[in-house]
Amino acid sequence: MINENTTGLFAPQQGRKLRYSEAQKEAITYSMRQDEKVFIMGEDIVGAAGRSDLGFSDAWGPPSRSTQGLFTEFGELRVLDTPISEAAFIGAAIGSAAVGMRPIVELMFIDFVGVCMDQLLNNASKIKYMLGGQVDIPLTVITRMGAGVGWGAQHSESIYSLLVHLPGIKVLAPSDAYTAKGLLQSAINDNDPVIFCDHKKLLNVSSVVPEEPYELPIGKARVMRKGYDITLVGISYMTSVCMEAANILESQGIDVEVVDLLSLSPIDDSTILESVRKTGALIVVDEDNPRCGMASDIISMVAEKGFKDLKAAPRMVTAPHTPVPYSQALESLYVPDANRVVSVAKKVMEKKI
Repeated sequence: MINENTTGLFAPQQGRKLRYSEAQKEAITYSMRQDEKVFIMGEDIVGAAGRSDLGFSDAWGPPSRSTQGLFTEFGELRVLDTPISEAAFIGAAIGSAAVGMRPIVELMFIDFVGVCMDQLLNNASKIKYMLGGQVDIPLTVITRMGAGVGWGAQHSESIYSLLVHLPGIKVLAPSDAYTAKGLLQSAINDNDPVIFCDHKKLLNVSSVVPEEPYELPIGKARVMRKGYDITLVGISYMTSVCMEAANILESQGIDVEVVDLLSLSPIDDSTILESVRKTGALIVVDEDNPRCGMASDIISMVAEKGFKDLKAAPRMVTAPHTPVPYSQALESLYVPDANRVVSVAKKVMEKKI
């Protein structure tokens, strides 16, 4: 694994470690301390805070626990529980952003995006455009995605491609605690709507995270591992799967380059194309469904802009085109894993000219 800090996309190799959710909370807390226009709202943001009769002295927050402690510090005007109406609280947040506030909204699971899609599609993404750039919408929506934890079909999807399809909205998918803190800081400071997609399997995974605040560039991928035989592109938790597959393939004499996408919209075409130019082969590993998803979009882009560099047909490793199963045995087959990536990589190498 490489660790080059020329773009700020790599954490220091030594230092304190934080869980992904803790790193997120640091970014939120810093932003709220720095700017009183920043506030956070959503379902179960506050929870039972203040209910001493129930044994609670502070909020526990959503499933990620990323808002624990905020209610005590910032109070009820800046840490707000909402009714169970995603359309209502996303709409309220968009309106507050339009008049100068900087809302952070907890949309508990990405599966719920259908409930508030009209607000995102027709308001968040279009207001600035329709008003000729006179109004910013500095909205940050944090949501959770990903299968493999037994939460069923309506709480386990990775349908970020639906959001990437909307011009005017930025979509981020961090792959560790370091990128979670830096990209969330950038999202909160951005003047456009940003959807921030957390993978549930990453929330309790720790990595080195600096104590001081920092921002990472939106729209920039990072090369996690340099190689010359084949390029693997990973998204969020799938980057870890790519790294595991790369280690297996290295032991079998195949030199793998791993690109960690981080930003889904805008997307860093140049880093992907540069890698394919070097390796001549591409596999995109994406937990989303295969039709009209990020994997097919990236492959289409490479076929259009980098066809002459390809020495084998590009491939994708994705979830099947089905809902996420609740059965543990079926769910383990649903999520792409390192063995599937290794199998596809070997087939690509066999076809490589």
